[in-house]
Amino acid sequence: MSSGVPFIYYTVLFAVTSFVLGAVVGSFLNVCIYRMPLGLSVNEPKRSFCPNCKAQIAWYHNLPVVGWLWLRGRCANCHQPIAVRYPLVELLTAGLFLSVWWQFHETWVLLLPYWVLMALLVVATFIDFDHFIIPDEITIGGTVAGVLLSLAVPPLMGETSHATGLFWSLVSAAIGYGLLRGVVEAGKLAFGKKRVVLPEPADFTWTRKGDDADLVIGGETDLWSEFFNREKDQLVLQCDRLTLAGHQHANVALQCYYNRVVLGGTTYRLEKLDTFSGRLSEFIFPREAMGMGDVKFIACIGAFLGWRAVLFTIAAGSLVGSVVGIGLLALGPKARSLKIPFGPYLAAGAWLWLFAGPGILQWYLGFIHH
Repeated sequence: MSSGVPFIYYTVLFAVTSFVLGAVVGSFLNVCIYRMPLGLSVNEPKRSFCPNCKAQIAWYHNLPVVGWLWLRGRCANCHQPIAVRYPLVELLTAGLFLSVWWQFHETWVLLLPYWVLMALLVVATFIDFDHFIIPDEITIGGTVAGVLLSLAVPPLMGETSHATGLFWSLVSAAIGYGLLRGVVEAGKLAFGKKRVVLPEPADFTWTRKGDDADLVIGGETDLWSEFFNREKDQLVLQCDRLTLAGHQHANVALQCYYNRVVLGGTTYRLEKLDTFSGRLSEFIFPREAMGMGDVKFIACIGAFLGWRAVLFTIAAGSLVGSVVGIGLLALGPKARSLKIPFGPYLAAGAWLWLFAGPGILQWYLGFIHH
């Protein structure tokens, strides 16, 4: 009996340490989730600040989960609410770190790589939900990290040789990138344009906004850059009337690119325009099957988990995304119009693979062979 006490003691100690470490990392991930899409440094300022009043948060108010509960979810300076998502991200990361330790502590060399992957998946998920992008720091940086960790820790690829671990990590990243890049290109060919005929003509205005612009159609505002993923992407505005560069036009089609518009063979550079406006009857906009961030994200997942995980993650992510999409269709027109990022579903597929994927795959193969 006495020999069992130390085992239980160390089990509890390492479990608690993993949980606390995950919560601390989750606190930093909140910084990344807020700052990275805005182009802000995650290092400067070093201390977290309130997103409302910008006052720096005291260290004792910034303790993971505890600080938010202590302040009852409000800023100590301006007393504005602090989103409940902050402690939820910390708790999620803590739970994932604990789950990784519980699943893989007997192969302790895998703990650090899998903890790094958990952090990347959490950041990518929440940024993609908020902004429909996954920054290159996460995707490309994560791919590099996965390749280097597979070189240093070959068991990450199920190998014993460092060279072989490196090889399979690179191959897996390439397979993931190639598969989803193929989906993107095929989707562009099949569904690359969408025509929208307005029930009634609507006023529109294009207005410069720094390096970007706002396009307002019937009261709805979109960033100009959101319409263009490629240099050749074209947005066509069918205008009942148009005011452009001081001239009035009627019943014309305005061909729009990210940095220019073309009307009747005349090109107008957008950097020389402050605004143009008119009235629309219909428009045709370019679209993608998915963003390139998703393509680079699956390469990152492959670099950490291998080529089998790539196939499983794409299949599982597509299945989860389809179920969610069907659910949104059942909720009505407003829910149907919601944009659905694919990155979180890839993250869900990677999580599922890490904790249960090989078992699910074995069951599936046994099922289809019967």
